[in-house]
Amino acid sequence: MDEKRLAIQQKLYALTLCAIVFMMVYNFAAWYVSRLANVPSFVFDFEKYIPFISWSIIPYMTSGIFFCLVFFFCQNKEQLKVLTQRILFVTVVAGICFLLFPLKFSLPKPEVDSSILGYSFQFLKVFDAPFNQAPSLHIAYAFIFWSVFRNLKRGRTLVMFWLILLGISTLTTYQHHFIDVITGSILAHLSFIIFPYRKTDFQYRNFQVANLYFLSGWILILAAILAGQFFGKAGLVLLWPSFMILLIGYHYQKNNIFVLKNKKGNIPWFKKIFYFPYLILYQIFWTFLRKNRTPVEIIPGLYISSRPDHESLKDFQIDKTTIVYDLSAEMEELTIIKDKANYHAAPFLDIGMLDIKETQKLVSEITEHYQQLPPDGKILIHCTMGFTRSSVIGILVIKNILSLPLTEAITMMKIHNKHAVIHTYLEDFLKKF
Repeated sequence: MDEKRLAIQQKLYALTLCAIVFMMVYNFAAWYVSRLANVPSFVFDFEKYIPFISWSIIPYMTSGIFFCLVFFFCQNKEQLKVLTQRILFVTVVAGICFLLFPLKFSLPKPEVDSSILGYSFQFLKVFDAPFNQAPSLHIAYAFIFWSVFRNLKRGRTLVMFWLILLGISTLTTYQHHFIDVITGSILAHLSFIIFPYRKTDFQYRNFQVANLYFLSGWILILAAILAGQFFGKAGLVLLWPSFMILLIGYHYQKNNIFVLKNKKGNIPWFKKIFYFPYLILYQIFWTFLRKNRTPVEIIPGLYISSRPDHESLKDFQIDKTTIVYDLSAEMEELTIIKDKANYHAAPFLDIGMLDIKETQKLVSEITEHYQQLPPDGKILIHCTMGFTRSSVIGILVIKNILSLPLTEAITMMKIHNKHAVIHTYLEDFLKKF
């Protein structure tokens, strides 16, 4: 059997397995809950303003089509394996939730005059009972579908738009309440974290971090709306950090290193306002958890540290012969450093990936500046906490300057900087140089 036929056969097996598990779990849960004497509903006050849009049944019904097609768009065995694991996971977990926390849809559904759309709603009425609500599998599956279809070279935007319509249609067809949508989103991102794609591949590191932010954001949205429902509108203030966290997750996906600071190392005032909770959190971490508060000399004239404060600079004199490379993407540099030193903003996202080309360019630039240092000159490389980013760039710089093997450069860094944290995924990245 040739490789192509084998691949198609594997995709058919995966589709069949997931379809069988879905039908067993979904139908059993619906049958079991339908036999209960009393099944509650959970409706937020604002849901009475959600309109019923009859034509939205069209994108709603296409979920089954996406379910069948998505397996055949997987580009390799690992992607197929991860897709299968995620779908099985959300199906089983949702089924358990349906049984333990049964809910039903409670809003009256208007009559549909159109014969074509009417048949679709009749089909739902017969084959899809008003149970199996939270978490919504339509929503969880839509996120999982996108994790595959986002790699399309053609039609990507159309598919994204359609999946968004599909998600909205769960509300506008009066099939789901809002809590089902949020819990479905939480479940999907939980599956992304438990079953990551290419976990050991440094190029996918940002997606893994982004999913942690996305999961946190959806949980906070749920908390905000629940607080608003039970404790008054003041609880909705939690929506601010919720949207902020989701946006940070998006920037991690895009590896947008200038999410906060501009190329001059400054954070614009409007970002300081919007990202205030995030900035405060990093300020707290930096205040209490940072290491290398005093710059550590790795080789003559080359120093590593966390983001300095005024106390750190008492014994570390700076002037125009001092070159400072700021790798922090989360905190502004001290004004005194930007004014007195030769300052360079070269931000990298915390615990994220480092772009190979940008890293090579930065290392070459630092190496060139080091070789041209005057006798009293020095270079300081710092990140926010002093653990990882400054250590990684420092290793590559001393490797370049001293023409050392990578292992020796890492050992030298760890000897001089005992707080250096070089994760396994970073060691793989360093080997690319």
